[in-house]
Amino acid sequence: MKKAIIFDLDDTLLWDAKSVKEAFKATCEVVRKRYGVAPELLEEKVRERARSLYAGYDTYPFTQMIGINPFEGLWGSFNDEGNDFKRLREIVPQYREDAWTLGLKDVGIDNLVMGKELATLFPEMRKRHPYVYEETFEVLDELKRNYSLALLTNGSPELQYTKLDITPELQPYFEHIVISGAFGKGKPDVSIFNHVLDLLALSQEQVMMVGDNLHTDILGASQAGIDSVWVNRNRKEKNSEIVPTYEISSLQGIFNLL
Repeated sequence: MKKAIIFDLDDTLLWDAKSVKEAFKATCEVVRKRYGVAPELLEEKVRERARSLYAGYDTYPFTQMIGINPFEGLWGSFNDEGNDFKRLREIVPQYREDAWTLGLKDVGIDNLVMGKELATLFPEMRKRHPYVYEETFEVLDELKRNYSLALLTNGSPELQYTKLDITPELQPYFEHIVISGAFGKGKPDVSIFNHVLDLLALSQEQVMMVGDNLHTDILGASQAGIDSVWVNRNRKEKNSEIVPTYEISSLQGIFNLL
């Protein structure tokens, strides 16, 4: 019998992808008004530049291990402990300016000042656009009555807590919040799952992991011997090598499993 449920945060409870999309839309709208450039085109080019730049820094292996993606790099402060985070803090100001300035160049606008302006604007827009899935609170309210709830999320502690701070209703549901950047390793590493089990004082058989990412949430849970629930809202293709215990199309589907 299950006694606890472990949840992923981004794109499982929080609709992070939509928050990022809306932040891009609001930032790129400035360029549309001044130059007539389609916001969707500029967003596409900045995303491409951001991914390329991000993968070229010496911090890339660390960000991959901890689970900090290029678009979090466009708005996070990373005032976290450790030399790796210190190095990331040194890199991100120029990274942001370059991503936006080069993205602008790709749509025919060579303007360093505007690149800096957009690099400053995007973090503000991201914080103004927090989104939680419509079903999130209803599901957590119901589950909280009978189960212990834990949050296991990859990323920078400061950035993940910023996300929780701008959606303050979410945090009180969880008895434990574990963030990879504080622990030192991220999902799918088995050690971080075992750490959550230790905090809950439960065995693998007594818990369930719920997440949207096959390669972190589901793979890690499977390797740790924990039943996994893949929240596949967007009907992504299944992976023959990573097989969840269960698959649901919305969080409400979890009630059929318990």
